Amino acid sequence: MLQSPRRLCSALLHRDAPGLRPRPAPAPRPPARAPPSPAGPRPARPRLLAAAPGAARAGPPTACSMGTGTSRLYSALAKTVNSSSASAHAEYLVSPDLDHLEPIDPKDLLEECRAVLQTRPPRYQRDFVDLRTDCPSSHPPIRVMQWNILAQALGEGKDNFVQCPVEALKWEERKCLILEEILAYQPDILCLQEVDHYFDTFHPLLSRLGYQGTFFPKPWSPCLDVEHNNGPDGCALFFLQNRFKLINSANIRLTAMTLKTNQVAIAQILECKELGRQFCIAVTHLKARTGWERFRSAQGCDLLHNLQNITQGAKIPLIVCGDFNAEPTEEVYKHFASSSLNLSSAYKLLSADGQSEPPYTTWKIRTSGECRHTLDYIWYSKHALSVRAALDLLTEEQIGPNRLPSFNYPSDHLSLVCDFSFNEEPDGLL
Repeated sequence: MLQSPRRLCSALLHRDAPGLRPRPAPAPRPPARAPPSPAGPRPARPRLLAAAPGAARAGPPTACSMGTGTSRLYSALAKTVNSSSASAHAEYLVSPDLDHLEPIDPKDLLEECRAVLQTRPPRYQRDFVDLRTDCPSSHPPIRVMQWNILAQALGEGKDNFVQCPVEALKWEERKCLILEEILAYQPDILCLQEVDHYFDTFHPLLSRLGYQGTFFPKPWSPCLDVEHNNGPDGCALFFLQNRFKLINSANIRLTAMTLKTNQVAIAQILECKELGRQFCIAVTHLKARTGWERFRSAQGCDLLHNLQNITQGAKIPLIVCGDFNAEPTEEVYKHFASSSLNLSSAYKLLSADGQSEPPYTTWKIRTSGECRHTLDYIWYSKHALSVRAALDLLTEEQIGPNRLPSFNYPSDHLSLVCDFSFNEEPDGLL
């Protein structure tokens, strides 16, 4: 017997999932979560967030209590992965068939998230900064969200956020904070890093909200060394199917000095249905840690080389989102800024001179001390695209003395959101 869309939807929130929605006109920030009513019973346990029948992970076997043995298993699987193609990968790259699941209303999903989060403080207000320098476009912008959402296994098992209460990292609530952030800004394209709940949360739910998704895990994810993990983390890319058509997709395993590395990227050519114009969107996550600057630089050069080929020598406009794990002073940043792809960093436009990156995109306290860095970027083809607006960052006061993550914010990295529009079509561009 078929369940109602709402019931199926609700089943997804309780386990981990996403869905289908025509994008409404940009709306103001949703109101803060209302406190629980003093009268009446506590809201029923959410149904959309629970796992719907058939929405379970379709790729690798359930991963739990792993260690070096499982890491070796995934490493062996990863050796079969083609470094440049999205086809015929290891089993865990195959997305489940969710065609039988009906669309869900984002308002219903948001309502369930807020029911789960009702004992937490409300989301912080972040405003869009209007960056237009010309007349308003007659076409709706392309909204792109970049976000390292913090892998659940790493947040609970490896990252040692000493000022973050353990309760703030509980997946049942943290996933609702992540979904609430996505639902609030309604991106047309969503670029995520450190995704270790793709098959059981983000792909099922976002698919039913109208997104098409792609996931590419790290070959040797550190999540696999955490007991009771949910499988490898990796990059995920989602786009709204009612706005874009997928032309081509490539999964890229990055190399450094001819060696294949543990870092990956996804690059897709999309066609904007309203305009018939194509562009390339890419997401990546480069090697972390101090001392690996040359390694990151080599990875960045490899990614630029791949993107040069994919965009036909910059003929196709490009947007690159990522956690580069590199400050603007590093070589990899300079490679992107001086590339023949003619890229510019969107968030520089928020500075007074238009030339400076934000003071931070991540802020955390670990056992080794307090870390405040600018590591996350949205690069774009400045000859073909314009930034119409960018989401301002949280202030130090909003972040608070215990930094990130927290009961208010689910990741140690801030989301970046930009609205793009095409420039007047220059000669030679698709």
